[in-house]
Amino acid sequence: MITVHHLEDSRSQRVLWLLEELNTEYEIHYYERDPETRLAPPELKDVHPLGKSPVIVDGDRTIAESAVIVEYLARTYGNGEWAPTIDDPGYWNFNYWLHYAEASLMPPLLLKLVFSRLREPPVPFLIRPISSKIADQVDNTFTDPQIETHFSWVNEYLTDHEWFSGEAIGAADIQMSFPLEAARSRTVRQGQYPQVDAWLKRIHARPAYRRALEAGGEYAYGPNLDD
Repeated sequence: MITVHHLEDSRSQRVLWLLEELNTEYEIHYYERDPETRLAPPELKDVHPLGKSPVIVDGDRTIAESAVIVEYLARTYGNGEWAPTIDDPGYWNFNYWLHYAEASLMPPLLLKLVFSRLREPPVPFLIRPISSKIADQVDNTFTDPQIETHFSWVNEYLTDHEWFSGEAIGAADIQMSFPLEAARSRTVRQGQYPQVDAWLKRIHARPAYRRALEAGGEYAYGPNLDD
């Protein structure tokens, strides 16, 4: 049986979703974030040296990194339906979105989150006006323009494509879910990119997605964004 080391409000939620789509048996080892730092607990280092989630254990394999986990599960348990073979005409497009999610889309979102913390405690009150100006400058000159560029591109792509993986939903869609959900919760307004909104509604309506929410517990970036 596959074991998912699942951290609350994290990338590991999409691993649970994929496993539900694949109808593959699994068990969850659940971890809560540190309430002050919001980081993963040290116990995760007993599973993998980096102490990050997601991590899965399948037999004698321990696998980290979301894209690797998603592709491994899709190719191992997907019966050829969730990831194209290398000779498939859509392989490279699929591969692009599988890696774009974390390599290109997520960094400016993460940078915006990090700098947003310069505007709030524990930054000392007297220093906060200065640190806030630094955060504003980074957002105005780099982060916000980058996010707009990326989301305009994703929205344009979804204008002509229902799924990132090809003609049907696949592993690349699973991988793209977290950055798009995270952005909608913090950065991108509803209605700002209508094709992204429509894609999110499609994935949130899937029965397997709903089952994964029930299995994984409270998830800050889920379907409540569509309300």
